[in-house]
Amino acid sequence: MQAVLRPLIVLHSDAVFKERLRRIGSQRFKSQFVNDWEGLRTALKEAPPAALVVVDPYTHSYGAEAELAPELRSLLWEHPSATVIAALEVKRQRVRDLRTLGEWGVKEVIALDEEDTLEAISRRLRSAQGRPLQSLLERSLPSTLSGRARTLLMAAAEVVAEGGHGRDLAASLRLSERTLLRWAEQADLPPPRRILAWMRVMLACELLDDPGQTVLSVAYTCGYASDSSLRRAVQEFTGVLLTELRKQGAFATASERFLEELEGTRESGRARRKAERQAAREGRTLPPLEPEPQPVFESLGLPRLSIGSSL
Repeated sequence: MQAVLRPLIVLHSDAVFKERLRRIGSQRFKSQFVNDWEGLRTALKEAPPAALVVVDPYTHSYGAEAELAPELRSLLWEHPSATVIAALEVKRQRVRDLRTLGEWGVKEVIALDEEDTLEAISRRLRSAQGRPLQSLLERSLPSTLSGRARTLLMAAAEVVAEGGHGRDLAASLRLSERTLLRWAEQADLPPPRRILAWMRVMLACELLDDPGQTVLSVAYTCGYASDSSLRRAVQEFTGVLLTELRKQGAFATASERFLEELEGTRESGRARRKAERQAAREGRTLPPLEPEPQPVFESLGLPRLSIGSSL
């Protein structure tokens, strides 16, 4: 899958900050700058679910105010799945406002008085991209999951949110592709390719839980070739038709199936290690594991990931 430039919609009056966003956006995003809340609302309605929104939370339609803009709260109410980032100077008297922004649904904060470099701003944008899926996934994962397994899954969620490949997952963890595969095996996780495919399905399910999103827009956002490709992938991974899945709660159902697969992989790993110990005591060597058959990714509208056939 080729990485698709995600829309970046900006409502902010700081010219220096906007220029930095423009420079970052020229490489990673499709940037759009608007002048008021109505323009932002229109742009967000026309944008795919993957759009990032950067705002000055103190921008008001009528005059300058010291309080948070009610227009922002209304926007977040209308678009609960939108990834909105607030960019502001973090002053002592605004600590309570930061808590309020989180309660409203703002996903990330850029502190203009501290994070004023291109790299710092870019890092915040990358963090916000994967944050919704990571937060939902974190709440779903069992407490018994190892730290290594949790790290790998969180990284996979971020890579998928950015439209990345298996090779990007290895790079994000600063591992070779071979070491990444070994990490997954040692952590009793499915192969990295399978993990990424699951993360893409769960990202789609997260967006499908927003009744305002169409199946087609979610499919394109998550890298599927068509809405029928998304439907096939969802049914393949969850065993539930997409229409029924939305009624049940798409993300809750998908995460439950994912955890079931994790538990199955974990049990298989335990059985394998027990068999290896028994074979060692008897002076035998077990034959290498045969890779389990995986879904045909092309039939699901998912191109094969570039990390190599072993993953």
